[in-house]
Amino acid sequence: MSTASEKQTLRQQMRSARRALSPHQQRQNARLLCRSVESQLWFQQAKSIALYLPNDGEIDTGPLIQLCWLSGKKVFLPRLHPTAKHRLIFVPYTAQSKMRLNCYQIPEPMIQGLKPRPAWALSLVMFPLVAFDQKGGRLGMGGGYYDRTFSFKHLPKGMNSTKLIGLAHDIQKVDSLPTESWDIPLQGIATDKDYYPC
Repeated sequence: MSTASEKQTLRQQMRSARRALSPHQQRQNARLLCRSVESQLWFQQAKSIALYLPNDGEIDTGPLIQLCWLSGKKVFLPRLHPTAKHRLIFVPYTAQSKMRLNCYQIPEPMIQGLKPRPAWALSLVMFPLVAFDQKGGRLGMGGGYYDRTFSFKHLPKGMNSTKLIGLAHDIQKVDSLPTESWDIPLQGIATDKDYYPC
């Protein structure tokens, strides 16, 4: 079996598993995730934090976003880059933000009057994944958006201060993931059950 077909099979299995969680389980997992992240020093020290709005059974970041706002942290959401293919920019997000659906039907903030922040200028980025292993391997949806956006992390003296943390339901953990040279490893994964430093 090729790496590409292995990844596709695993994507289907994990997406089905997270979509099968009941609304009650989703809410409970979101609260537990928030508690897990709140206790981490890297979260407490971060000033500018990129998160995401959940889609397709991804673990809900609503409680985390609320916690960030209450703690005086600046929250950013990803938005498809208007000119660079398969890349993201990060737009400030507040309770008053105007939203629109992108081509994947995922809500993203409108830019008008706001100054997007480049990925390297964020203290902390917490993003979704389909599956993960404890070595920092992440399986995404397959579009390569996060890998391209954070490719600066491969540079020997790149702007490496941005901390990359994956967020997931603990059921998305696997023993090992096939990786490619362009995959950006995570520095940790937070779930409803635990925090896995990498």
